Amino acid sequence: MPRQRCCGLVDEEPLCRKFTPDRENGQKPVVVQIEELEAIRLKDVRGFEQAVCASVMGLSRPTFQRILQSARIKVAMALVEGRAIIIEGGNYIMKNRVFECAECKHVWEEAPCTEGGKHGYEIACPQCGSMKKMKLENGVKHACGGGQHQHGHGGGCCGGH
Repeated sequence: MPRQRCCGLVDEEPLCRKFTPDRENGQKPVVVQIEELEAIRLKDVRGFEQAVCASVMGLSRPTFQRILQSARIKVAMALVEGRAIIIEGGNYIMKNRVFECAECKHVWEEAPCTEGGKHGYEIACPQCGSMKKMKLENGVKHACGGGQHQHGHGGGCCGGH
């Protein structure tokens, strides 16, 4: 019996979970798993080397390669055969968000935001209470969005949520 694959770490939930062709052709949709989409995002959209992608997702390089290859085949099949793409499921864990307070320089982690959860702009520094903070992504600072926005749209501190 094959052993269970490690969970891939995922930075962002997909903004869209279904893509459909102009005309339905009656074929079953292709299901792309969340970690497969993350592999495509890191390698093909962000342009990272495979070793970096594997490290970011907490996987071995061969495991990352298999996930990426599976994702590319599924997307190509959907495009060539005119099939819908459904993005769901998989074997993954959402990464925590990391913030740095602009006032006291305190660094802390927050769980991934969920529907009804606190978005980055709503979170105060646990040490000093300041609302001025930066989101840290792989050591790079990003300004936190400050206004209300719909969950699943816009920028801000929770990776597009």
